[in-house]
Amino acid sequence: MQKILIIDDDEGVCYSLARQLSSDDRRVTAVQTPDAGFEALRGEDPDLVMLDVKIPGSDGLEILKQIRVERPRQMVVIMTAHGSTETAIEAMKRGAYDYIMKPFETEMLNTVVSKALISARLNKRVDSGIAENTTNGKKHPKGTSTDRIIGQSGAMHEVCKKIGQVAPREVPVLIRGESGTGKELVARALWQHSTRNNKPFLAVNCAAIPENLLEGELFGHERGAFTGAESRKLGKFEQADNGTLFLDEVGDMSIATQAKILRVLQNNTFERVGGLETIRVNVRILAATHQNLEKLIRDGGFREDLYYRLRVMEIVLPPLRERREDIPEIVHYFLQRHREALSSQAQSISQKAMDAICAHDWPGNIRQLENVVRRAMVLCNGSIVSTDHLDFGPTTQAYSAPEATAPALQPLAAPSVVLPAVAATVASGSTEIDMDNVIDRLLNSGKASLIEDMERLLIGRALEKLNGNQLQTAKLLGITRNTLRSRIEKYGLKPKVKVM
Repeated sequence: MQKILIIDDDEGVCYSLARQLSSDDRRVTAVQTPDAGFEALRGEDPDLVMLDVKIPGSDGLEILKQIRVERPRQMVVIMTAHGSTETAIEAMKRGAYDYIMKPFETEMLNTVVSKALISARLNKRVDSGIAENTTNGKKHPKGTSTDRIIGQSGAMHEVCKKIGQVAPREVPVLIRGESGTGKELVARALWQHSTRNNKPFLAVNCAAIPENLLEGELFGHERGAFTGAESRKLGKFEQADNGTLFLDEVGDMSIATQAKILRVLQNNTFERVGGLETIRVNVRILAATHQNLEKLIRDGGFREDLYYRLRVMEIVLPPLRERREDIPEIVHYFLQRHREALSSQAQSISQKAMDAICAHDWPGNIRQLENVVRRAMVLCNGSIVSTDHLDFGPTTQAYSAPEATAPALQPLAAPSVVLPAVAATVASGSTEIDMDNVIDRLLNSGKASLIEDMERLLIGRALEKLNGNQLQTAKLLGITRNTLRSRIEKYGLKPKVKVM
């Protein structure tokens, strides 16, 4: 049963929301004062809190702050009236999951609430950070050491929100990120929150299986298909029928195997190695890679048609060095997770050691961090891990991020070259940017400059022109509202809103 708590001083809003959001699998509690809200928060243990930022006699941002102190992982959706966009932005900075404007649009309300509830399930863990099950009365850790999504940074909130959006959709998903960022973890989360979660989930590491054996592993083989094939073998596609197949390191497949994968995606059919029978399956494919597929396509190492088939939706995982604020939580999780298995007394880590860990670049990402923590726990004879126990191993160069294919992510010309075309559009009040004009200026300039300078100025001007309306600004700039919010937070933009 999903539980939603509404805190709003308007009785009509409480009644309307409770009526709209209640269902057989949802229980809604609505209160009209902060005190009643905190009482319900502690007693009801809600999955989602919907909080109005304008409650007479109270500061909504202060209420949010107190909620985050008591329950750091609590999902909170801010409700705000028209004209208080700046407050909503500040609320997002302070840890709100999302915000919705009053009066509510039914579709937007349902979408935000559904995504928030899915993210709540993804992030919900026991206080110790260890999911446990019981066998013969003995508790033991469930799954592997990286079997859950950990992190409260903005980047990881975006990943969780994307999972919530994509998981129920019956489409292929390409998961991208450096080695060790947790791509299989995301794949499992997509499966767990899909309509196929009661069907098989199978994973194949395409880089770990020799090429001459990979085809048989995926599609199976008939008896006598090759030397040593003494009996028929079912491949992963047949075993995952009606379920989900995760192809890890898909960029390492040969062109020949890629062609067969493409056929399955197009027709849902294949033949076993050495067989003539056409087999039909219904499998959702999730793929992952740390490689630059765009470069592989240019070099002839990856099929472009398969690339577009796999990349119907895409989730990009940030490297650990770009979400350092998550490192302490991850470290404490690993300390809890491995203590029993390693028979270690280590319960905490010194601030100096934590500072050293947070300052490291982590080219191996979470997998490398886990190994460093485990090694430190083995070397630690007391209860506190110190810098003496840390061994980061040989210095290695961080992986290069994949080249972007979208023009907006390429190095841009100097703002003085591009902005006149865009600024003219903004000034005219048009809702679309003349991109042909912008592109022409880019091509003719021959200059290169930082994208951040242009973004900061462009977004700031657009927000001011549109009186802080993020929906209209995102539409004007051709980006999603989530992307706009992340840029606002990144650049610390606080557009002046005209009081009408």
